[in-house]
Amino acid sequence: MRVPDHAYPGSGRALQTRQIAPDATGNDDWKAGTWSASGVRTLRPFAATGGTTVMGWFKREMDGPALNSTTADPTDRYNAIGLAGVLTGDSDGHGVRALLELIDVNGELRLVALGRRVDGGASQTFAAREDWRTLLPKGEWVHLAATYDFTGGTMALYRDGRPVDGFYTTAGDPWQLSGPGPHVTSATDPRGIKIGGSFPQDTLERNPCDCRMDGLMFLDTVVSARDVAAQYRLMSR
Repeated sequence: MRVPDHAYPGSGRALQTRQIAPDATGNDDWKAGTWSASGVRTLRPFAATGGTTVMGWFKREMDGPALNSTTADPTDRYNAIGLAGVLTGDSDGHGVRALLELIDVNGELRLVALGRRVDGGASQTFAAREDWRTLLPKGEWVHLAATYDFTGGTMALYRDGRPVDGFYTTAGDPWQLSGPGPHVTSATDPRGIKIGGSFPQDTLERNPCDCRMDGLMFLDTVVSARDVAAQYRLMSR
């Protein structure tokens, strides 16, 4: 799953993820990550945290969501393309605490940041207004970042170090911030991370990404807009 490609000077080999057999139910999709039913100890900093950041370099090599290999309909497609994210403390390999992905929003595919503060609770989605094909041109390396401020109830998206205009898709208080604080994530170790699709434990296929990825970072804090820009400049010199 490593290929001789790189997103920035000094990088080594890039990660390649992709769907292998779209017409058959199986567990052979190329994806990455880790999963443990008891939680991943090294991901404990993401438990009871007030913020998270997911960022990295991505190169899209697909024209839209892949064919759904879990249904009998040969024309059925998934509604999303998974990029990279941190799982919740009760995740089956799909449910996330913080995720970068492309997903259907009101009938239109959009680049989004999706966050969930409480295990088993509702998620909030911040969706980019700009066309996803413009934000992620096919065959080009793009640096993406998403921040999740669980205490303040806000999210942000960045492309090549610059903020991306967007909107929230869920009204009300999905992160349950109206009650007494502190408003942090559930005090559970995430069950893992997923990269290029769901179920890193290889029990099911969902939302595969025919993509290349490089320099992925998962941080247990909200990185400022200035620092996102600085990280992009540092890596792209």
